[in-house]
Amino acid sequence: MGKGDKYASLAEELLGKLGGASNVADAAHCMTRLRVLPIDRSKVKMEDIKNTEGVFGVIEEETIQIVLGPGVVNKVHTEFEKLLGEASGDLNLKEVASKNKSEIDRKNAKPFRLFLRRIASIFIPLIPALVASGLITGITKAIVQAGWLAAESQLAIILTVIGSGLFAYLGILVGTNAAKEYGGSPALGALAGILVINPAVGDISLFGENLLPGRGGLIGVLFAAIFMALVEKQVRKFIPQSLDIILTPTIALLITGIVTYIVFMPVGGFLSDAITTGLLNVLDFGGVVAGFVLGAAFLPLVITGLHQGLTPVHLELINSIGDDPLLPILAMGGAGQVGAAFAIYMKTKKASLKRAIGGGLPSGMLGIGEPLIFGVTLPLGRPFLTACLGAGVGGAFQAQFGIATSSIGVSGLPLTFLVHPNQIALFLAGLFISYIAGFIFTYLFGFKDEMAVEFK
Repeated sequence: MGKGDKYASLAEELLGKLGGASNVADAAHCMTRLRVLPIDRSKVKMEDIKNTEGVFGVIEEETIQIVLGPGVVNKVHTEFEKLLGEASGDLNLKEVASKNKSEIDRKNAKPFRLFLRRIASIFIPLIPALVASGLITGITKAIVQAGWLAAESQLAIILTVIGSGLFAYLGILVGTNAAKEYGGSPALGALAGILVINPAVGDISLFGENLLPGRGGLIGVLFAAIFMALVEKQVRKFIPQSLDIILTPTIALLITGIVTYIVFMPVGGFLSDAITTGLLNVLDFGGVVAGFVLGAAFLPLVITGLHQGLTPVHLELINSIGDDPLLPILAMGGAGQVGAAFAIYMKTKKASLKRAIGGGLPSGMLGIGEPLIFGVTLPLGRPFLTACLGAGVGGAFQAQFGIATSSIGVSGLPLTFLVHPNQIALFLAGLFISYIAGFIFTYLFGFKDEMAVEFK
């Protein structure tokens, strides 16, 4: 059986256990999870999905999140969408699904969770671009720092331009995605981003002071783009259809522009300063204790999916102070998990558990922790806690030495290229400390082979 057949077979198997195509309102994926919104949850065979070969775990929230791992999930999602398309036939399933999704959203509406879901929907699609740009920028800096390439050489300049372009215009992409999420026109969302980052903003003087281009950062862009989408929808209700294409975007842009410069940029700037100053104060005064708590607490955020809500915080830190001292601390979560997995591998005599760990370890070391979390440590229970303790030790080390990244990306070993070149050795030391701490805690206190009753 070819690989394509393998992914198609897994998609077909999962669809059947989800109640068939007629029971799927929506399907999407992130880096590791297939996210499915069922119409009737009683038709979903949850235990059968969990026991499906190739599934590392299942998270039940607003959507059913099936952990398949990086590289696999996008291929399975493609086959899954094909099956949904083939099954739709002449039925208007999209319309039915939309109605059911609205009802489910209403029943499950929890303001904070819905807010974080929307934030994740805005920033998750940007992760591939952020990772690519960050890696190119980080590797270029490391090569120049090592003296292998002159900073003024054309190759170094070209690589720097390629890597840094995204961060200069990130507000446009954030504005585009925010508009989509709130039902506005993507092009107008992009304009909202331009309103904030446009260098000509510096010529505007309000209340006796000139505005600063980019003031308010991504928070200001989010405010402007969401407001633009809401204004657009309201204005469209009153504009004749024949004049809609002319008047609606013009009025929306004009109103949003004025409100952005008077309200959103100053307020966004205040909130940005509060967030960055607050986090820096926590790290400065809390030191190793703050690093331990933040490192240890990250894995519980991952299992709920709430860690995606931190993406704009990381980006705002980079926008405000030039780097991100939070990401190296949180990245220790995956490292503690890797150490715990190594300890279980060394102690267990169960071949199936060894195979599960062997399949998840490469991804874990490369910063994708869900296969190990949902396939190994979380089902076993206590190893998940000892992995968190190992992460806390590494987080304390990163906080103590003030390790920071110049961009955001996946954690684990690839994050090395995003750390400031003069801090790479310290970052790697902290990473291996987390490996070792997670290993020791789990080997001594976290695992006995009789815990692995689910593994044959």
